[in-house]
Amino acid sequence: MKVTLSNGKDNVLDMDIVIPAKEAAEAYNKAAVKISQYVNIDGFRKGKAPRAIVEKHVGTEKIKMEALESLMPKVISDAIQENKLDVITQPSIMSYDYEIGKDLTVKVRVETRPEVTLGDYKGLNIKVEDTPIEKDAEQKSIENLLNQHAVSELVVDRPAKNTDTVVIDFEGYVNGEKIAGGEGKKYPLDLGHSNFIPGFAEQIAGKSVNEEFEINVTFPEEYHDEKLKGQSAVFKIKIHEIKEKKLPELNDEFAQKVGPFKTVEDLREDVKKYLLAQKEKTNKQNSENELFKTVIDAAKVDIPETMVKREVDSLKADYKQRLSYQGIDWETLVKSQGGVDHLEKTLAEDALFRIKNSLVIDKIAKTENIKLEPKDLEQKFAQLAAMYGLQRQDVLKQLGQNPEMLGSISQQALNDKVRDFLVANNNVEIVEPKKQKVESK
Repeated sequence: MKVTLSNGKDNVLDMDIVIPAKEAAEAYNKAAVKISQYVNIDGFRKGKAPRAIVEKHVGTEKIKMEALESLMPKVISDAIQENKLDVITQPSIMSYDYEIGKDLTVKVRVETRPEVTLGDYKGLNIKVEDTPIEKDAEQKSIENLLNQHAVSELVVDRPAKNTDTVVIDFEGYVNGEKIAGGEGKKYPLDLGHSNFIPGFAEQIAGKSVNEEFEINVTFPEEYHDEKLKGQSAVFKIKIHEIKEKKLPELNDEFAQKVGPFKTVEDLREDVKKYLLAQKEKTNKQNSENELFKTVIDAAKVDIPETMVKREVDSLKADYKQRLSYQGIDWETLVKSQGGVDHLEKTLAEDALFRIKNSLVIDKIAKTENIKLEPKDLEQKFAQLAAMYGLQRQDVLKQLGQNPEMLGSISQQALNDKVRDFLVANNNVEIVEPKKQKVESK
């Protein structure tokens, strides 16, 4: 086999491969036999028809294609290895000249990994601002805990307050016509945390149980339904129930109920420890992120448009799939995000960031001889099993059916090892946050 390389633009490489006539003829003959085993030819048992009869029955091009499909995977793999090419896409056969008795010539196109020039990535001194704990963070945490254990009590002796939950019937109209999907029966609505149209919940406050009334609202201009954007609407409302949230009393009994605490003071100490742990976790994440950013910004790499387009297509497909699970229409989202051009630009920026990250991480791993070991992947498998509540063998079975996901997990595992290397070989100092300047009026 002879291979001649020719460079194109954007890291595209053509391999002109010459396969000896004898090897090409053997592949052709094997292909003819294989085809004869699954086609019906009058007068012959399957697999017993002579080559000339098979050619007449299915055509020589079909036999050649079968021969190429059998022959080329190993030929291409050998050519890539012999020439030490770092290929990042599936090779494509661009053309071939296949004549029995002559050498077989095939032009194969591949895309190679862009060359990365690393900047400084070891011995760096980086400063990251400390994550402050808000003055009222402890009290807010306690209040959240109280809210989690709150109970709802029916209210019968007063109108609804904007902190209550009401159970309502509602029916909406625009220009006298009912709004499709704009009605509900016995619907629970938290007046203090409503995601309804602005002004809807506010107008229910002050109304009483069994009261029937109308409210007037205007749909936002950015509303997802084109027919309702900016439209004035009338909603007929009936209140069935009013429920008031009752918080438990903050005392030792409550502390004992929510955890292994004897007193409120024990609970407060635990909250302080949690807040401190969260602060340290955030500082660690911010330090790693800033370190990564510094290293990646210092690296230089020309990323071909073809790579960006593939990543954009991948991001878009993933985006659409996740939206479909949420029942959100893609076209509706595109409009809400400022149109196709704006969304494409955002995806392209995200794609560039992801590609450069991956290329730089791979380059550091190669330079520093950082390699994945079985235990690294085992750790990832265990994390996935715990995250989705699956057994390890179930995770492995699903990954075996999805090579792309397995590749993604392997990349994540490598990212973790490179991250640990960078953390160990650089110095990150946590410093006091800069004071915000107060502008004088």
